[in-house]
Amino acid sequence: MLSLTLSMESKKTFISSLRKAGAFLRKDWNVAISYKLQFFSSIAGVLISTMVFYFLSNFVGKNLTNSMRPYGGNYFAFVIVGIALTDYLVVSTESFSSAIRSGQVNGTFEALLTTPTSILTILFSSYLYPFLFTTFRILTYIFIGVVFCGLQFQVSNIWLCLLALVMTLLPFWGLGLLSAAFIIVFKQGSPINWILGISSTLLGGVFYPVSSLPAWLKPLSLAMPLTFGIEVMRKVLLAEATFRDVQGNLFILMCFSITFLITGIISVKYSLRQARREGTLLHY
Repeated sequence: MLSLTLSMESKKTFISSLRKAGAFLRKDWNVAISYKLQFFSSIAGVLISTMVFYFLSNFVGKNLTNSMRPYGGNYFAFVIVGIALTDYLVVSTESFSSAIRSGQVNGTFEALLTTPTSILTILFSSYLYPFLFTTFRILTYIFIGVVFCGLQFQVSNIWLCLLALVMTLLPFWGLGLLSAAFIIVFKQGSPINWILGISSTLLGGVFYPVSSLPAWLKPLSLAMPLTFGIEVMRKVLLAEATFRDVQGNLFILMCFSITFLITGIISVKYSLRQARREGTLLHY
């Protein structure tokens, strides 16, 4: 009887969380479409960026034949995968901290915390629209690349691609929660986002293979989950890799996921207790 009651309570909590997430999603969508110029200019930016990288690949791709061989030999496809995962990194690390900062400035953060809604539900609900819009942007990249630039992906192992995407996103979420914790305590811009953006672009293999880095920089690239996520996605989508081919990288991503998610969740809850103790929730 007790287990049945707990099961019913868990079900009610889950349904309630879904409704709250839907409410956040509707709110963010209504805000987004109220700025139509910004919405469509973002899509135009995708078109321009895709064409720039296509023309760039025609210029430099011929000089990277050996480096591109493990990834199917196509630099344009290589760089599109890197950009896509970088977009996910940026939106995952910035959305949580932006939600906190916006709530602090608008005076709604403490009000949200007085509702029977956990801080994690608030943060992940605020992440839904940016995540979906980023996914739409990435699909637009791919659509333009396929239709106008002859981009080709291997989709025989699409389940493995989805698994790799999830395993890559999880540590990004943990890093985003760390950034949110910083904002709760210190209010101003988190250096985590800036450091991650610069280091990932430079060392994560976004525009060039990690193998092309100097020997002294390679260990630093191995400290970032983006490096392993991009490697898995490229091998699956461009070189028809199997689970056995990428299982080592997936294991490393799982370790990153556990470490960063636990650290991020603990940091957010600790920072919240600290802000309540010091009475700084309303400060901005």
